[in-house]
Amino acid sequence: MARRNLFQPPPPPDAAGTAAPAGEQKARFPNTGAMSGVKSTLKDVASNAVREISVDVIEENGPKDRLSFTDADVVTLAESIKAHGQQVPIMVRPIADKPGHYKIVYGRRRLRALRSLGIPAKALVRSLSDEEAILAQGQENTQRLDPSFIEKALFATELATSGYEQAIILDALAVDKPMLSRMTKVARSIPKSVIEQIGSAHGIGRRRWEELADQSRRDSVDLEQVTATLQFNVAKSSDDRFGMVSDAITQALKSKATNKPAAPPTLSIKLGDGTALAEVKETARALTFKLSKSDAPEFAQWMRNNAEAELTRLYEAWQSEQKPD
Repeated sequence: MARRNLFQPPPPPDAAGTAAPAGEQKARFPNTGAMSGVKSTLKDVASNAVREISVDVIEENGPKDRLSFTDADVVTLAESIKAHGQQVPIMVRPIADKPGHYKIVYGRRRLRALRSLGIPAKALVRSLSDEEAILAQGQENTQRLDPSFIEKALFATELATSGYEQAIILDALAVDKPMLSRMTKVARSIPKSVIEQIGSAHGIGRRRWEELADQSRRDSVDLEQVTATLQFNVAKSSDDRFGMVSDAITQALKSKATNKPAAPPTLSIKLGDGTALAEVKETARALTFKLSKSDAPEFAQWMRNNAEAELTRLYEAWQSEQKPD
């Protein structure tokens, strides 16, 4: 699908008043194909105009490119609209199977504010496909709102989950493939509930979100369990909430390391004359035998040659002891 800027209306018909050829003038009045073309042109012009639409017929479902805005955000915007009017129109598109109803493309916060005031919305109406609507939504918010890294990451992941092609997602977010890969990796590594509790965090860039995702995955940290213990209400901003989560994980890892049970001591096996025969070390994953090639070189070589048979014999002897009498 060819790219196009969905915010710029198509150029209006020529308004210079240039006289048409006589043959064309005769064709304007009968109800012919030319007349139909004029109607189509007038329809295009009308679609570029801002219309007033009842907020009751506008639906808000669809992928969201921003984390949830607060009631305080809506109240502030509603007060501004009440004092100065709606300065920026929202964009909607008709719902094919519900005549007279529309689906929001962008401007959700403005729509909420208008609902609270009980006044119609000034809106641009566009007949857009799902892909075109996503492009319009992404372009408008990128140009006007400058969404944070994590907001873009969530939006990209939601679009991918909804089945949108990668090319559409790249265009909507104005990013390249490597950046899209990083975004989706972060958004899928950190639970959405945790991200929503933190918020947009505009001051937290890609690198710190990646570090948080890598740390939680590498060290098997349960981020939902960690955040459940935090008092986010004392934080002044979403950046501070991110810092609280990061600090809590650091403390949890330190506590985990402190409470980690000590490894069993190394077992030294010696002969009666004091000759060091072997050492046995135990970890969480393995039991290691280390034979001394300096103190008992002949035995070490014999064991090297007969290890398979001897270990099999020992295993079978152990196995026979496990059988009930």
